[in-house]
Amino acid sequence: MTTAFTGIDFVFLDRDGVINRKPPEGRYIARWDDFHILPGAEAAIAGLNRSGRRVIVVSNQRGIALGRYTAADVDALHAALQQQLQTHGAHIDAFYFCPHDRNQCDCRKPRPGLFLQAFRDFPEASAANSLLIGDSLSDIEAAHNLGMRSIFIHGDPATRKPGAERAAALAGASAHSLAAAAELLDPSA
Repeated sequence: MTTAFTGIDFVFLDRDGVINRKPPEGRYIARWDDFHILPGAEAAIAGLNRSGRRVIVVSNQRGIALGRYTAADVDALHAALQQQLQTHGAHIDAFYFCPHDRNQCDCRKPRPGLFLQAFRDFPEASAANSLLIGDSLSDIEAAHNLGMRSIFIHGDPATRKPGAERAAALAGASAHSLAAAAELLDPSA
């Protein structure tokens, strides 16, 4: 199923599994050495930037609540990602992450807190002019609950979370990578 993706000014990206290789369940990315950018992700973000869209990362970071790493570690990792993207003419406009464990907050996807924070920081953003690209059911449910369009990234079957079939059915479209999802937004690019 494909939904028209016109009028998209803000693209929200999940991080692990969309921009970088997702670790196996129960493992976490705490350092830049563990962060492996997926093929085509830098070029896809650069293309989204060139199209005039704002690119915002929204990521659950449960490892903070579990004591595996700190919020400062996540900030440092995002700073390193930003530097890497700049070498490809790309950038992320903002990063938002949930540091909590399950059922402890309103910001852990599929809850809306990260998006609502972004909407406050970017008053011109709304569910109507935004799109989420994510690789899990919680990502797609978050978008669906807000009335936001979404694209599901199938990703690596070895690290895919349960619920992929439901996420693919709930999303406006599916793709196998961020690069392929970006092409759905700008098929002529």
